[in-house]
Amino acid sequence: MKGKVCMVTGANAGIGFETAMALAKLEATVVLVCRDATKGTKALNTIKKESNNNSIHLYIADLSSQKSIRQMTTQFLEKFDRLDVLINNAGIIVPTRQSTVDNLEMQFAVNHMAPFLLCQQLLNALQASPAARIITVTSNAHTSAALNFNDLQSEHSYNPKTVYQQTKLCNVLFTYELAKRLENSNIAVNCLHPGVVKTKLLNEYNGGKGGFLNQLFYSKPAKGAATSVYLASSSEVEGISGQYFANKKPIPSSKYSKDASVASQLWEISKGLAKETI
Repeated sequence: MKGKVCMVTGANAGIGFETAMALAKLEATVVLVCRDATKGTKALNTIKKESNNNSIHLYIADLSSQKSIRQMTTQFLEKFDRLDVLINNAGIIVPTRQSTVDNLEMQFAVNHMAPFLLCQQLLNALQASPAARIITVTSNAHTSAALNFNDLQSEHSYNPKTVYQQTKLCNVLFTYELAKRLENSNIAVNCLHPGVVKTKLLNEYNGGKGGFLNQLFYSKPAKGAATSVYLASSSEVEGISGQYFANKKPIPSSKYSKDASVASQLWEISKGLAKETI
């Protein structure tokens, strides 16, 4: 991975931190995207020290804000003319419905719209790579979901777990649609289920009831990062695109997630919400 530029969102903790650390140890140039400057700086310094790799960079962005995403990508493109790997790792669950500065539901904005807009903003840099890879961390929670296009922003009904499942479905639909649109290009697009990993997000998904069971049955973040690192670095997946992975292997996603008309409709709505024309 030496010489390759890799961006990881949500890189200051959990799976994102372990993904960034592993890529740094593979001698990649790693770009950490974090919301909190203090936590991001701590992660930056730890990764540099433990990986013995000084090619680690920190960019601050609030992924719930499209303006903040655009500012961050502009700053990135002022320094880098190429991006080899984009890992959309950041994800949230919020217990009560919140609206973003763009008047979007918070989970939908961070978990789905942020990856959508990042890919739009960074497309030219990805196209400048000989063989770029876009990787989105989703979840098998998507298998329980379907989209209600009449209430995509959960204004009429909000359950944090259900909305999270829907946003993870959006990740899979987005992956398939983007892979189709970038077919025969230099960019491979895949998504993955990281496993059931002991993180703050998992505890929130379980309504704060993780407790002792976390210690017994849930994987550690480093294991959860393994498939992300594999998809970013392995020659075994070269040229593979439009797949859903778990444990470093492609597996079937839900039947609903394979509905091309749903994926296309979500894309058009997302494009309008992001005010993008690509």
